[in-house]
Amino acid sequence: MSADASFKPTRRTVLGAAAAALGASALPALAQQAPVRSNIASFRMLDWQPYFPDLQKGAMLVDTQSRCLHYWSADQAIYKLYPTSVPLSPELTRLGRTTIIKKDPAPSWRPTPSMRERNPDWPAFIPPGPDCPLGTRAMWLSWEYYRVHGTHDTRKIGRKSSNGCIGMYNEHVEELYDLVQIGAQVLLI
Repeated sequence: MSADASFKPTRRTVLGAAAAALGASALPALAQQAPVRSNIASFRMLDWQPYFPDLQKGAMLVDTQSRCLHYWSADQAIYKLYPTSVPLSPELTRLGRTTIIKKDPAPSWRPTPSMRERNPDWPAFIPPGPDCPLGTRAMWLSWEYYRVHGTHDTRKIGRKSSNGCIGMYNEHVEELYDLVQIGAQVLLI
């Protein structure tokens, strides 16, 4: 090929160069994208002082945004952090201060009147066992119908999936059940 011969690009050369230029221009945009936030990132240890005046009878903080439960023992020797399920919607979510008023080692389940209204074909009663939505343990809050309980359906943990209660893996609620005293403070935020 001589020096005066003019270069004549082929269609393939032009398309290849255009694709390379477009690909190179997209790289800075990809590098600037915000990192994906996963639910586990919000699981962080907290101090009890901003939430409770003292730890008499222990304290439980349920964070409905990060979907976790923090527990501090009365003597401050034990701190636990557990993943939870939380209520499906703001209408079902009760926030504020309450206490543990009862512990049930083999809970049975009855739907609330509003649950029966929304789901008339649900059973009126489910005894303790593998079909019970309350799992293997339940701790009653002073608010009517609200519980911290286990679940046999582990897909619910880490999600908005309950009708108002705070759900936990059965092995976690069994551990917590043994630690919590009647009268323990509970704060849902």
